[in-house]
Amino acid sequence: MSSRRNVIIASLLCLLPMLAAANWRESVPQARLVGEGELRFFGFRIYDARLWSEQAPLQAQAPFALELTYHRSISREDFVRTSLEEIQRLSGEPADSPRLRQWRAEMQRAFVDVTPGERITGVFLPGRGCRFYVNDRLQHEVADPAFADAFFAIWLDPRSRDQKLRRNLLGER
Repeated sequence: MSSRRNVIIASLLCLLPMLAAANWRESVPQARLVGEGELRFFGFRIYDARLWSEQAPLQAQAPFALELTYHRSISREDFVRTSLEEIQRLSGEPADSPRLRQWRAEMQRAFVDVTPGERITGVFLPGRGCRFYVNDRLQHEVADPAFADAFFAIWLDPRSRDQKLRRNLLGER
């Protein structure tokens, strides 16, 4: 009986990190809105984006949260494919690299199919990686700082495809 109890206790201890990060705001407790904008594609509103941080203007190695509220249904596969294309474009990493294959697997766990009104929030944790929340519920944590840098560069890198959205997110209207 004690071995079964030990297994149960060990299982509960494994869940503590997930329970401790049950809401993205707990990862960035003093977060204030830095900026917001929207992504449109051929005139269709895809999502509203908000950048939250404890520091404004955003500092290079400060934790932050990027919250996306969707206005259209988008599949997990489309999220992963589009994110990988942008990461590859910005990083120059070969499409068939082991690193991008690993990152694809991480994004498969982090993303879900969304419908209008749903939110996915990515939290950047400097030197640690990032967490992804779906409607304030922790979906997946990626313990890879290089992935976190590459992923959030999609919106925040000076070479981002949507410069207006980037400027709005950074509060540079």
